[in-house]
Amino acid sequence: MEQITSACETEDLIKAQYPILYIVSSEEERVEEALTKIAERRFMKLAAWSCTRGFVKLVGTIKGGDAKQPDKALDFIAGAEGKGLYILRDFHEFLKTPDVVRRLRDLAHDLKKKPETNTVLILSPVLKIPAELEKEIAVIDWDLPNRVEMDEVVGRAIARIPAGQSAGLAETLKGREQVVDAALGLTKVEAENVFLKSVVRNKTIHLPTILSEKKHIIRKSGILEYYEATEKLAGIGGLETLKQWLTKRRNAYSHEARDFGLPLPKGILLIGVPGCGKSLMAKAVGSEWQMPLLRLDVGKIFGGLVGSSEENIRKAIKTAEATAPSILWLDELEKGFSGTGSSNMSDGGTTSRVFGTFITWLQEKTAAVFVMATANNVMAMPPELLRKGRFDEIFFVDLPTPQERRMILEIHLKKNGRSTAGIDLDKLVDEMPDFSGSEIEQVVVSAMYDAFDVNPGERELTTEQLLRSSKEIVPLAVTMHEGIVAMRQWARTRARMASPERAAQESPFNIEMRKLEV
Repeated sequence: MEQITSACETEDLIKAQYPILYIVSSEEERVEEALTKIAERRFMKLAAWSCTRGFVKLVGTIKGGDAKQPDKALDFIAGAEGKGLYILRDFHEFLKTPDVVRRLRDLAHDLKKKPETNTVLILSPVLKIPAELEKEIAVIDWDLPNRVEMDEVVGRAIARIPAGQSAGLAETLKGREQVVDAALGLTKVEAENVFLKSVVRNKTIHLPTILSEKKHIIRKSGILEYYEATEKLAGIGGLETLKQWLTKRRNAYSHEARDFGLPLPKGILLIGVPGCGKSLMAKAVGSEWQMPLLRLDVGKIFGGLVGSSEENIRKAIKTAEATAPSILWLDELEKGFSGTGSSNMSDGGTTSRVFGTFITWLQEKTAAVFVMATANNVMAMPPELLRKGRFDEIFFVDLPTPQERRMILEIHLKKNGRSTAGIDLDKLVDEMPDFSGSEIEQVVVSAMYDAFDVNPGERELTTEQLLRSSKEIVPLAVTMHEGIVAMRQWARTRARMASPERAAQESPFNIEMRKLEV
């Protein structure tokens, strides 16, 4: 079914003679351009009111209209003749006054009795409707610029590039599509400004400049955090099955994918042992896919005022959708929603309502927001979250295999500027059974401190220093032994393994696991 645009919906409500419409948008100029076209098509006059200028005609003629007081403006509309549309700019602040609220309610009743179509359009960037007017007003959330509109803005920006200079990425069809995708979520004015800034600063259309503008928008929300992802999939040891799955979906947001009929990927849930690369994978995907990575701290959702938590989750969702295509990262998801079972007794049901809003959005969302959620303790997660349809796939991230431990060792040695020459990697792998990736990283870091302190002349890292460092760490496989066994047993039939089938290992951990299974 074709999606109905905000302009079409507004015109339909005007035809239906709705007396008052409340348009939520910060794009005053863009909305008024659309309303001007509607007024011209329907042969209606159009006037816009503000408390600083009174009424200003946009289409047709008006008599008088210099009223700057809100009650006088409503009186003017009530006495106006003929068919007309009347925009009230930033009128939400006056809805705190009882006299204005009552007058607006009376006006709604009066306009219904008129034979001609007359509609009041409150235009404001925020939605504030008093209880008295809830049944009298229809609310329209005005859409941000779509792909067609944003492509037109890109075209105007390219036209302003001096002759002989390259438009960079936007010169090719695929590159221009990337620029349009990156700019989606910005208002028309924001997009025009950032394109012009890019042209002035870089003499071309520069993708990182556009993404940085989105960062400022996200920061203003106060709920989401824009994460500057620099990690790469190649910098993560192992997890090849998960990497392949993500690589296949890298271009799923392209124009070719939409023409082919591919549905937008919803997201994945990564469950597994702490310190094995779940959060690192989320960061790497943001960098590899060249999409904004937004981190949602569920703790920030829950505010102190009644109703603020529900409003915060809706605001977070709206911000994520406004910056789409984007990646929404929820780290340690089970901690944020662990209290849903007792929510009605502990917090008046707030957690349950927030959780309900979130999982409904997960199921029904149509925006290009890829959700990457991680969890350490699957037993603490609400079962509704694991139902098919919430996520495309649930992956279990296990402790690294010997081959993966070797890869992780090599990655961290190289990352810290150390050569693997002279390091007995095989011995180290054997001496670190069932170490997690973060524990292997800590082994390297700790050994480097020892090398820096002991060998001030050479400061070369040795196998013995790495072995000694590994002996000082008690791995999570020991401290969380029973919990990891339980997670593995749960994942065997309920999740997909993030790594290829693990080879049989005769480590003490696996021997004990087989004993429990028997």
